[in-house]
Amino acid sequence: MATLSQTLLTPLRFVERALDALIQPVVFIGMAALIAVITLQIVSRVLFTAVGWTEEVARFLLIWITFLAGTLAFQRGHHIAVTFAVEALPVRLRQVARFLAVLAVIAFMITLIVIGYRYMQVQSFQKSASLRLPMSYVYAIMPISAAIMAWYALVDLVEIVCEGEPRKPMGEQTP
Repeated sequence: MATLSQTLLTPLRFVERALDALIQPVVFIGMAALIAVITLQIVSRVLFTAVGWTEEVARFLLIWITFLAGTLAFQRGHHIAVTFAVEALPVRLRQVARFLAVLAVIAFMITLIVIGYRYMQVQSFQKSASLRLPMSYVYAIMPISAAIMAWYALVDLVEIVCEGEPRKPMGEQTP
């Protein structure tokens, strides 16, 4: 059984680490860009004429950063969770509760993917005011981040099935 679980978990964890390694610098670059755009906005308003596109870019960056950073928080188990009731359960019931919770998360993320994709389609004709950027690009982060979180939840589900517990139980801090 140990080799089967390793055979299943090794590629899943590899993809999880690869996604994490991709998202971290994107969030960092996004934060740096957000700081630069807001600084440009402040300096231009004080010293010159306000640059019109800075507010829109800052808003779009904030949306993308929020969703992507949310995926990182989810992967690390840092989202808010009430764990005292689950922790009070006997081991077997705790595993069942966590399994059902992760299944509910996956179902919610799949729903969010579908709703986010539909919303992108509805907004595809609309363009942003300053940049004339299709708004579907802005809203694309919703199904993207939901798909990433669904992947992370799937890895947790396989860990629960194979090892009895996810590597990062809900609400625990990682060092």
